[in-house]
Amino acid sequence: MLEDCKSALERWGGVHQLIDRWLDGRRELLVNFVELKEACDAELEAVSKERIDAFSELLMDYISAGHFEVYPQLREEAHAFGDDQALVIADRLLERLEMSTELVLAFDGEYESPGRVRQNIARLPAWLERLARGLTERFTLEDQLISRLHAAHAPDAAREEAEVQSRV
Repeated sequence: MLEDCKSALERWGGVHQLIDRWLDGRRELLVNFVELKEACDAELEAVSKERIDAFSELLMDYISAGHFEVYPQLREEAHAFGDDQALVIADRLLERLEMSTELVLAFDGEYESPGRVRQNIARLPAWLERLARGLTERFTLEDQLISRLHAAHAPDAAREEAEVQSRV
């Protein structure tokens, strides 16, 4: 999963500052995820609420940035280019992203208080496995959004498209 993050950052990095910051947030989230998973594997009962909170905060920040900053910007860009097909694709992808959003919200609620952390600590490894699957799918869908709604409209893509059209 971390390698996929590096690959996405290499692929899309530098294209747009908002996306760059968001992908940096993804990388930070994944590093924190791995550290939390390793702490669970080492000594589950020693995992603190503060550590869970730090991870959950990064997770919620990442999800929020996507929903309230990045996705609207990508839709706006596709709209500006009159790319109606991309907007239809975006709607389908955004609908599929809702499942992992619900998963993240449920995780955050499960560990929101010290009492709930104590009560649910034994389930933390299973939660992390579920989150790993959900986030892997989410990152794939988000990369598709970036590809279809942003990279397709980048100056290099437009130039390549014009060159193809001029040869036809």
